[in-house]
Amino acid sequence: MTSPSGRQWTISSGEYTATIVEVGGGVRSLTRDGTDVLIGYGENESAHAGIGQQLLPWPNRIADGRYTFEGTDEQLSLTEPDKHNAIHGLTRWASWSRLDDGSSEAVCVVGYRLYGEPGYRHQLDFSIRYEVSAEGLAVEATATNIGTTNAPYGFGTHPYLTVGRRLDECELSFTAGKRVDVDPDRLLPRGVEDVAGTPFDFSTGRVVGDLFIDNAFTDLPDEWTVRLTDPSSDRSVALTSDTRWLQLYSANAIDRAGVAVEPMTCPPNAFVTGEDVIVLAPGDRHSTSYRVA
Repeated sequence: MTSPSGRQWTISSGEYTATIVEVGGGVRSLTRDGTDVLIGYGENESAHAGIGQQLLPWPNRIADGRYTFEGTDEQLSLTEPDKHNAIHGLTRWASWSRLDDGSSEAVCVVGYRLYGEPGYRHQLDFSIRYEVSAEGLAVEATATNIGTTNAPYGFGTHPYLTVGRRLDECELSFTAGKRVDVDPDRLLPRGVEDVAGTPFDFSTGRVVGDLFIDNAFTDLPDEWTVRLTDPSSDRSVALTSDTRWLQLYSANAIDRAGVAVEPMTCPPNAFVTGEDVIVLAPGDRHSTSYRVA
């Protein structure tokens, strides 16, 4: 029988165990001493609500799937049809391959070659290196332009932190200066607002309550950390990265079982606005990293 998430590659070190999957090259589970650190899904399930997926070659939404790059108008498939957007790139459901020889019990490297398609006519090699250690899970994602044309690029990923309690009862802490306000119907950007003094200010850490979050944040520290804590046990989970953007989602699609913490190199709708889009010339390479513990 074939799993909907394809081949499964499990790595472990000390207390940590992670399972990486062929479909999307994502993280199906991460546990510490058998307890979930990230929200996962079963071996006989498909990824849902973006759980553990890598978002390449762009994160988040592109309005109407339309953008212009170097004078050429492009039209992507609308992968969020109810909102008329193209969302989260082109590799979430692709079949990735394992690139390393499997000799390390703690390391797994997966890769995928994107040949391009209507709306994104560029050729990129992607590799993602996963390593577990006593410090948790470290991830490095690399994109290389193997084609002959400049390619617009952005990185994103979609892990959900969990401490085993509903988000409403958990404390959240992170520091950000700005939040992208979005329209309620299509969740597209309509402006940037200061965070200080608003319901989205978690700089000192506090209980989330029933606040709905599906926003990008910026004006972040050079290295930022989002921490989720169960106040009744002080158990906490943290994700750390150095990207210029961060998306938080209150996991409403999965009964607010945790919080999605999504490092991003560019904001929503970046292919339209051009903001922080990375342009990879032929032969260029770009790497992004994050860690969870």
